[in-house]
Parts: sequence; C-alpha cells; structure tokens
Amino acid sequence: MTMLNSNLKSLPLLHRGKVRDIYEVDEHRLLIVQTDRISAFDVILSEPVPEKGRILTALSAFWFEKLGHVIPNHLTGITPESVVDAAEKAEVEGRAFVVKKLKPLPIEAIVRGYLAGSGWKEYAKSGTVCGISLPAGLKEADRLPEPIFTPSTKAPVGEHDENIGFDEAERLLGVDLAKKVRAAAISLYSEAAEYALSKGIIIADTKFEFGQDEKGSLYLIDEILTPDSSRFWPKDEYRPGINPPSFDKQFVRDWLEAQDWNKKAPAPELPAEVVEKTALKYREALTRLAAG
Repeated sequence: MTMLNSNLKSLPLLHRGKVRDIYEVDEHRLLIVQTDRISAFDVILSEPVPEKGRILTALSAFWFEKLGHVIPNHLTGITPESVVDAAEKAEVEGRAFVVKKLKPLPIEAIVRGYLAGSGWKEYAKSGTVCGISLPAGLKEADRLPEPIFTPSTKAPVGEHDENIGFDEAERLLGVDLAKKVRAAAISLYSEAAEYALSKGIIIADTKFEFGQDEKGSLYLIDEILTPDSSRFWPKDEYRPGINPPSFDKQFVRDWLEAQDWNKKAPAPELPAEVVEKTALKYREALTRLAAG
C-alpha cells in the first residue's frame, strides 16, 4: 500500500517533512514514519514512490546496526506498533522508528568521496568544492584523493539548503563540536563506502544528520545512507568522465532537469515509468546492500 501521508490519530503530529512524519510519543521519545513521498530540488513531488518508505526504513535500520560502533544513534529498540492504537499498527509496521527525542544540529553533514553534482559544477568553474581546493585536472565522477566534509544549512521545506564553509560550521556549532561532527561523518562514510564497494555499489556522497541530548552527547539521527540521502552508483558501470547511472533519486532529478521548470513548487507530474523505474532502483539498492 502506497503512503503519501500518514494519518495517525493516537499520537500528536509534530511535523511533516519532505519524507518523514514525526509524532510525539512522550517527553523523551518520538515516532518517525517514513512515507513514500519523494522530493527533488527541495520540492515535494505529488507522486509517491511505492514502498519507498519501507525501503528507507529497512536500509537505515541495517546501517544503524552496522555502524553503531562508530557513534550512538537515536533508535530506542521499541517497536512502533507498541506506541499506537491497534487499528494503526498496519500504518507503521515496517516504515517507522521510535527514537530518542534529541536536539538536531542546525547543519547537514555532507561527505563527498567523488566529484559529482553541484560539487562537479563548482570544481569545473573554480577548482574547488565548497571552497575546498582540489587537484587540477579531475574529471566528472573522479574519486577524490580523500573524502571531504562539505556541510550545508538546513532550509525549511520548499527552500534550498546552502553550502557553507567549515568556518561557518564552527561558528554555528562551536569549534569542538564541529570537529567532532566532521570526524564522525567522514568515519561513517569511509566505512560504509568500503562495505558498499564490496557489494558492487559506489557511494559517491551522502548526508548525515546529528543531534544532542540534554548532556551534550552526540547522536546520529534521521535516516542514514539511503537512496534519498546518498548518491549510489553501480560499480560495474562506473567510468570517470561521465555521470554514472544511479540507484537513487538522481533518475528523478535528471528527468526534472530536462523539463521547463523553475525548481519551485509545484513540480511537473512524474510519468508512471519514471516512478516505476525509481522504485526498482530503490529496491535494488536495498537488496544489494542489506541482503546476506
């Protein structure tokens, strides 16, 4: 069953994001429901991708467990079905987490291991990515000498995130916390990228989000290393110099880029074939990464 919006009545709804609906369980816990909504260029599209929320939930759960030794995460281990009314259990089964209520940091922690997307466009003009100087002569999709941390602001729904330099991240977070976030993000990316490569997937870049508890301890929150938050490429089709096909929503972005659209809501209606192919790519990513 496809879900564009959740509709729980037993818990208060706090927020509808681009993909996730957030409910309050109590003063210490939240219920996060991953819908089948898809966004591109910070605009929520009107067509849901079937089973997308379940795939994001399963893949995030896999990575949270696999990378739990790097940094604690916000999962509580409480089953979502246990915090809603009996009639609502089917709505949350397989697509929700009960998580700790934490204070999100005001940045998105982006790590890039390859030259792609907006990073490639900037490099082609200035030889930098988010102000970080890179060696001359790199081609589109080239692997970077080492992963780089390129944070961005968190824009409200419908507005665009903005890349910021590390000095601005230090100003927003404080020097020590900014360095801790950078180290954690690069460590998470590096370990995940090495594992994914063994499964035939290149993680070109990804986005992490972090939060703190009342004691200031740092946690990994939101989703992690999914097709929504990452750029996945098939290893066997990777060629430096061209933009590889992807397992993520780049397929949707590419279709939208070819349309006469100003990247403001409302977005053009996605053709059924684009929705179907996107769903297949998401399922393939889950199967490759989390099976076996």
